This record gives sequence, C-alpha cells and structure tokens, in this order.
Amino acid sequence: MSAMEGTGLIHLYCGDGKGKTTAAMGLALRAAGRGLPVVIAQFLKDGTSGECRILRQLPGVTVLAANPCGKFSFQMNEDERAQTAVCFAALFREAAAAAQSPGLLVLDEICGALTNGFLDTEEVLRFLREKPAALEVVLTGRKPCQAICEAADYQSEIIKRRHPYDKGIPAREGVEK
Repeated sequence: MSAMEGTGLIHLYCGDGKGKTTAAMGLALRAAGRGLPVVIAQFLKDGTSGECRILRQLPGVTVLAANPCGKFSFQMNEDERAQTAVCFAALFREAAAAAQSPGLLVLDEICGALTNGFLDTEEVLRFLREKPAALEVVLTGRKPCQAICEAADYQSEIIKRRHPYDKGIPAREGVEK
C-alpha cells in the first residue's frame, strides 16, 4: 500500500526564503510520477512559470491560477482587492472540488491570500478538517496564521539569509520564474 492510499497529510512550506513553491512543485512532480492526480492552484500568480508550463503537460496534472489585477497586494486599490477576493474564492472552491483522494492538492501562496484578507480563513480550515481522507494538501506562502500552522502535519520554514533581489537582480526565467 502506498502512503497516499492511507492518511493524507497537510504540508506547510512557509517563510521569507526562496524555495516554497519549488518544494511544492517537486512534491507535485513526485506524485504525478507515481500516477496520482495532482491539482495545483496558484494564488497571487498567473500560472505561467516554468514549472507550471511543464507540469501542465503531464497526465493527471491540473494547474489553476488567478491574479486578476496582475499586481502585488500592496499595489491594489480597493476595487482591485475586492475583485481579487472574488477570484480567489472561486479558485479555492474550484481547486478543492477538483482534488481527488488519493491525490495531491497544492495551494500555492494561499498563506498570502489569507493574510491579505482575500480568502476566508475559516473556510480553508474547514476544508482542511473535512478534506478527503487520502488527499495530501500542500500550503505555501509567507506569514501563515497560527491556525494554519496548527492544522499542518508538516511545517517547513524557509529562511532568507541572502537573495539576489536585494542587490537589484530581478527574477530570472528558469530560476525564479
């Protein structure tokens, strides 16, 4: 019996360092390689990064994304924030409905969506409590709330010690995007 046929656990990759999404996509690749269905929902991103492009080509992998304004949350006006909240609620519900058990659901940057008030924390926590038994769930992002931390079976914090962005080097295709 594979691990995915038993209890599906909740992973949290958080912190201010580079590698949270990379870790989540690595797990998605591993699950897909074992023939498990994978759903990836990206909040605050447009789903066009290199890993999303290749993962979309794999059988059994669904990639969903929403960034309706194409802006960081701190750049949005109130109308854009409201529009983003509506889009994120729909994205979360679509991803939750599409996830299969056994399988893997990646909720990339959901911590930022929650912290910025774009998603209802209680709705996400309810889903995590009531998720299908063999569904593995990955949550990523900065500054997860205490309740999300407590819901996680795994919690890995990625700490930034140094990053090229601090020197003015923008995200590079194939490395950061």
